Order: sequence, then C-alpha cells, then structure tokens
Amino acid sequence: MKRQALPLLLFAVALVWCWPRLQPLSAAAFTAPAPARSATTSPINAAPHAELLPRAAASAHAVTLAQRSDGGLIAAWFAGSREGAGDVAIYSSVYDKNTWSAPQRIVDRQRIEHDTQRLIRKLGNPLLWRDPRNVLHLWFVSVSYGGWAGSAINHMQSNDGGQHWSAATRIVSSPFWNLSTLVRNPPLALADGGIALPAYHEFLNKRPEWLRFDANLTLIDQARIPDSAGTLQPATVALDEHRVLALLRDAGPAQRIRRAYGEAAGSHWLPAAATAIPNPNAAIALLRLADGSLLLACNPLEENRSRLALLRSRDDGRHWSAPIIVEQGAADEEFSYPALLQDDAGIVHLAYTWKREAIKHVAFHSGDLDGKLMHPLALSPDLPRQVGEVTSTDRSSSGTGFESKGKH
Repeated sequence: MKRQALPLLLFAVALVWCWPRLQPLSAAAFTAPAPARSATTSPINAAPHAELLPRAAASAHAVTLAQRSDGGLIAAWFAGSREGAGDVAIYSSVYDKNTWSAPQRIVDRQRIEHDTQRLIRKLGNPLLWRDPRNVLHLWFVSVSYGGWAGSAINHMQSNDGGQHWSAATRIVSSPFWNLSTLVRNPPLALADGGIALPAYHEFLNKRPEWLRFDANLTLIDQARIPDSAGTLQPATVALDEHRVLALLRDAGPAQRIRRAYGEAAGSHWLPAAATAIPNPNAAIALLRLADGSLLLACNPLEENRSRLALLRSRDDGRHWSAPIIVEQGAADEEFSYPALLQDDAGIVHLAYTWKREAIKHVAFHSGDLDGKLMHPLALSPDLPRQVGEVTSTDRSSSGTGFESKGKH
C-alpha cells in the first residue's frame, strides 16, 4: 500500500509545483536601458587604473560587481582558506573616490544555517544586482551535502547600499529536493518589474537554465536552451526589448564558448552553437556597453586560465575582435572569473580573481577600447598590492587572434 502511495505523493508534489506555471503568463519584455549620466557626476576617477582589493582571507574567488545608488561601486566575493572550505564566507567592499573599503563579512555558514534552518557545508558564487528601485540584491549558492552539484540558491537584499542585509531566503527552483541550481552572472530587468535570472545545473549533466521571477521575486517560469548540454554559467545581455544573447562556458571537449539567441525575452531559445573563441572550462562575463556594442571578458585559451582578455562585438555577438590581453602569467597562474560593469558615467569596470589570492579591479573609459589603449591596462604580475596608477612601463601584450592549444 505504501509503495502504491509513493507515486501518487510524488505526482501531487509535482502538480502543486507546476500549477503556478500552468497559469497564463504575460508576455515578457526587457526594460529599455537608462541614459548615461555625464562623466562629471561620477565619484570615480575616469583615468585608467588598477588595484588589488583589500584581502579578507588567504584565498579569494568569484567576484561580482554592482553600482550603488550614490554612484559608488560595491564588490562581493567569497574568501577563506580555500574554495569549498568550511571557513569560506562572502565579503563585500565599497569603492568610492578611488579607494576600496576594508572587506565586510556579509554572510557565512553559521548565518545561513540560522536563517534557513538547514545544515550548510559550504557556500560560494555571490551575485550582486541593483534593481530599478535601488534595492541591492545578493544571490549566492550553498551546499548541504556533496559538491557544487548539490547547490541551492539563496537570496538577500539591502535597502542601504549593502550596509545591512535582510535574512537569507532559499529559492526553490526544483520540486524534488531543490538540488543543483547555481548562479554566476547578473539578471536582466523585465518591463513588468520582474527579472530574468540566468542559472545552471551541475547534477548528472551540466546545462543552463533561464529563470523568470515576477516583481515579488516569485519564480513563475523556467526555460532551457536547446543543444546546450555540457555548458554552464550563462552570461546574458538584452539586444533589444525582446531578443537576448547568452554566451556559455564550455565544460565539454570542444573547449569553445557557445552562443545562443533567445526570443520573447528568453521565453524561447534557439539551439546553442559553438563560437571560435577558446574556453578552458572557465567563467566568462558579458556586458552591453552604452553605445550598443558588446564586451566579453574571458580566458581565450584551451588549457588554463593564465590569460585574461577582452573582446568586442558590434554585430550582436556574431563576430568578435581579436582578444586584447589584460593580464597574462605563467601556465600555473590564474586570472579568471571576470565581472564587468559600466557605470552611469560610462566608466567600464573589470574585476577578477588574481592568482586565487586576491581580487583585482581595472577601470577605464569605454572610449579607450577604440583608441587601442589596452597597453596601459596590461597589468604586470608584480603590480603592488596597494592602489596605484598603471603606467606604460608595465609589461603589456596585445592579442592578434585566438591561441591554439598549448601556446600561451
């Protein structure tokens, strides 16, 4: 009798889960981008410069960026003795007047256990985003059992630019045990006040997923990208009010960034296809600049993450420029997990993992991309750990094309 009841119980759970998604949904559309402010209103120096953020622990990884309502930046990342360790916590730092503040601990395992009443083994992948109401959101993943494939998404928010945070809530994105949903790249705002959040799964097989939330952050729809098995961490930009581009990290043998276009604000997707851009199973960042062009930060190699570069597209991601190298080191050095943001004044900010020891921040004006300026932005591995201007004496390298396997 009990065996017969189990399938009925599972069916009932699935029906309850699916019922809200069976209701008619309004057509999704992206919001129009806000006009850029004059550079004179920015509290951030527009001169090209770079610095390491203050350290919070021995190891740092997976930075995310957002702009606060006062014009300053806020970064968040996870830090501890190593990735996945029990002492890992998520920290933040605020950037104003060319100075990063001392790291502030936002959340650790103990706080998540208290807020969610669940055992938490590890946490990671913070994601910051400021909504049109100037509420700052933080998503991150936590694991109770197993590896990252057992992750769940958590959410917190702040009404004062990240000084204080709400209790963490757990987002349920799967009807069975809510396993294996992760985030990395920021959401896109929808015209109805909701958001579209790119996510991914790692359980059994890696694959991206598109999550639609209403204005109350209730999950109301999900979509998958055809032919995207073996990819993860979608980075997305809205091309107009209805079309969206996703670039996908490749965890398979092809070792090429994959590309997919979505319609109806991501409600429907065309099959993913490989690009010519190498990808050593490493995270990428994608940004739509104020002039409409696209900026991609990635590791354009096949074997390691020792080279970080920027590429630009002026045709909605169909073709990309040769990579402009930002930082390069030995094969065993890592410059990875980039985050991109263009502030209201037009300044572009790039942050990334630096040798797994710290987070590095680079700032430059978007116009510098047209002026072949990457020379003063090529960062020496010996860059001091304090804030300072990057001069033309730093070692630099400019890309002329994609690298073949084993050459770097």
